[in-house]
Parts: sequence; structure tokens; C-alpha cells
Amino acid sequence: MKPKILVTREVFDETLDYLAQHCEVESNQQDVAFSPDALARHLAGKDGVMCCLTDRIDAKLLDTCPQLKAVANIAVGYNNIDLAACTARGVMATNTPGVLDDSTADLAWALMLAAARRITEVESYIRAGEWTGWRLKQWLGVDVHHATLGIIGMGRIGQAIARRASGFDMKVIYSNRKRVTAALEQRLNATYVSKEELLKQSDFVILQVPYTPETHHMIGAAELKLMKPTAILINSTRGGVVDDAALVEALGNGTIRGAGLDVFENEPRLNPGFLQLKNVVLAPHIGSSTEATRRAMAMTAARNLVAALAGGTPPNLLNPEASTNRKYNL
Repeated sequence: MKPKILVTREVFDETLDYLAQHCEVESNQQDVAFSPDALARHLAGKDGVMCCLTDRIDAKLLDTCPQLKAVANIAVGYNNIDLAACTARGVMATNTPGVLDDSTADLAWALMLAAARRITEVESYIRAGEWTGWRLKQWLGVDVHHATLGIIGMGRIGQAIARRASGFDMKVIYSNRKRVTAALEQRLNATYVSKEELLKQSDFVILQVPYTPETHHMIGAAELKLMKPTAILINSTRGGVVDDAALVEALGNGTIRGAGLDVFENEPRLNPGFLQLKNVVLAPHIGSSTEATRRAMAMTAARNLVAALAGGTPPNLLNPEASTNRKYNL
């Protein structure tokens, strides 16, 4: 008998075809996000779930669905999953690292360039029919080339961001929980500094860290005051890493020049103060949203789930300790 699984959001046809070869699939192709109660109802009797960052997998849900054996997240971040609760109950959890690094790095650069050259402002200006001709001092932005780029978080995506900086002849500095190897620093032409020094020196600051209790509001009012008044902040990682209320205030009073944001606290209910500001570029959490990347993410999650339910070790297992707590025969 095939294991029963739930796919919580709309995915691609080839992903469903692959899953159907190995599992009995229930899929939410209408793509309406489940409430916690609805998610629990649909997961009743299921062996596995392929979920998204909009789905909270916590202890309460796991206790309601004791048959669940594997959780496959279609994302590299997994702050929507209580990993400790999964491990304690012998539930394997996986993510999709690697396949989205370049697309997410591209989006960080798109935000940086758009904020530096005021692209959203000037597009609105043109669409409103206000452009009457060229002027020397019209819509002055700031240069990206030869500027100092500070990257907080030098994992795979941070490294991809740093590699792109060489084409702009930028000085790259970085801060990270752990300093990378000297060989990697040389390849990236990147210099390690403290977070405080990075904030003081950088013309552009890009955040690329996971959201955890330790990184909650790692950029708040005090950190924003350390930045240059001409600096631009880019957050393309996770909401909650930045204190959005403090950022709205800093953008409004000129503490920093601008920002580019793909993620927000309490998204999609972003702080309404952002909508009143012209010096911020806003995107709706689309860091990995290219067709090729999202297809690869979905298939990676599907392969993780099938491997877990077949009794093997999935390629991107987040909690190998879960196997020692497994209560079920796969």
C-alpha cells in the first residue's frame, strides 16, 4: 500500500506525477492557504506532508497527526517548522538548499540596484505622466560600482551575492557567525569584520541570515543608527530579522538613505508605514520566484519526501536525530 501524503499548496504537474508514482496524494491545487485547524484535518491519517513557509508545523499539529512520519518543506528556510518537536516525535524534516541560491542572490541585487537608482520612484513618475524632459539634476541616485558592500551572513546565498560584486568592482566585507576559510575569502575577495564595523563602513548592507530567536530584530534602531546616512539596507532573507517599525522610522527621518525589501514581519500584513515612503523598494517575498527555480524546489521537496517514506535517508534531512526516536515502521 502506498503511503498517504498531503501537498499543502499548488505545485507543478510534473511534481504531482512524480509523487503519484510513489504515494497516494491529496493536493491543494486551489492554492488557498490552510488555517491551522484545516491543515490538521487534511493531515489526519497522512504519512507525509509537502508544505510551504505558510504552513506552521508545530507540536500541537504533530500530536493531532500521530501517523505523520515526514515533513518536506518547499524552502531552504524552515522557521515554520518546530524542528525540536519533529525530532522528539521521530518525524523527519527536510528543506531545499542549493537549488535557489542564484535566483535569490539575483533578487537581492535587483533590490539593491532598484533602490540605488530609485527605479520604483521614477517608474511611478513616468506612469503618472509627470515627465516633461531631461534635466541634469533629475532623480539623482547613488553608484553601486566601487561602493562598499556589506553582507551579513556568508552562507551559500551570501557567497553568491559576493561573487556578483566583482563585476561592479565593489569592496566586499562580511560578518558571519563563523569566519569562512581564508581560501574562500580570497575567492570572494571578501574581508571579515564585526557586524558593528560592517554597518559603519558599508554603502549597501545585505542581510542573508536565517530567522531564529538569535537573529530576531538583529537590525533595529541602534544598528540603523550605526549605518551611514547615505547607506541602503537590503533584506531578502526572512521577515523578523529587521525591526520593521524601527526601519520605517529610520527611512522617514533620514537615518539611512533607502531600503529594498522582499520580506517583512507578519507578512503579508506589512507595516503600513512602508507604503507612505518613497525611498523603499517593496517586493512580495519573490526571492526564489523564477519558473526554473520553483520547479526545482518542488521536485527537491518531493524527492526528499519519497525517500523519507521509503525508509531511506532523504538528501536534505534537517534532523538526523529523528531516526532514533522513530516510533513507526516505514
